[in-house]
Amino acid sequence: MHQKLLKSAHYIELGSYQYWPVLVPRGIRLYTYEQIPVSLKDNPYITDGYRAYLPSRLCIKSLFILSNETVNIWSHLLGFFLFFTLGIYDMTSVLPSASASREDFVICSICLFCFQVCMLCSVGYHLFSCHRSEKTCRRWMALDYAGISVGILGCYVSGVFYAFYCNNDFAPRVLVMYVIAVLAFLFYVSKVPERYFPGQLNYLGSSHQIWHILAVVMLYWWHQSTVYVMQYRHSKPCPDYVSHL
Repeated sequence: MHQKLLKSAHYIELGSYQYWPVLVPRGIRLYTYEQIPVSLKDNPYITDGYRAYLPSRLCIKSLFILSNETVNIWSHLLGFFLFFTLGIYDMTSVLPSASASREDFVICSICLFCFQVCMLCSVGYHLFSCHRSEKTCRRWMALDYAGISVGILGCYVSGVFYAFYCNNDFAPRVLVMYVIAVLAFLFYVSKVPERYFPGQLNYLGSSHQIWHILAVVMLYWWHQSTVYVMQYRHSKPCPDYVSHL
């Protein structure tokens, strides 16, 4: 039985370790960079672990196998559940305890909804990027970019409403978010660290995976900053002169 399982396994190399067998469901195969279609050739430093040529059913099934997209998919799927849970917690505990206004509820709802859309669009793209139809892949890519735009919109809606409501004392918190965003972008563009370790970071530690994790950290930081500024605003109202502007 053990030998039969090993024969049906795809062998991967995790860094400097020996080759490890990864069981792949029937109908799903992992490919090397040279074997995938041109539309999937985004990063030559990720040399193995690609899914390709799959129908929708097997794309969904591949969610539960180890590929070079596993961390990308699950980091933002868990990110979606994080922001969904934060939405429930904010609406039932954080906002009521801060004597939040109706506007606060609306702004926080918009912000977290945008973050959830961003996460789900990303999950969809990375899950279906291996679809056998290039047209389908490109549609999901467009949705991924749309999701990024929606996520940015969520940041700006709450930022404009809170961060500079009375003054600009909260600008440093905004700056931190942009620093994280720039750092994530640099990893994405430079393809570091796999550029220096080709073939060793196919499944864990690649630049796109770091980009995904930093994206969750950035949005989480922005959410916490939004809650912080909202609580500050209600505990220390604006000076009287603001109401006369």
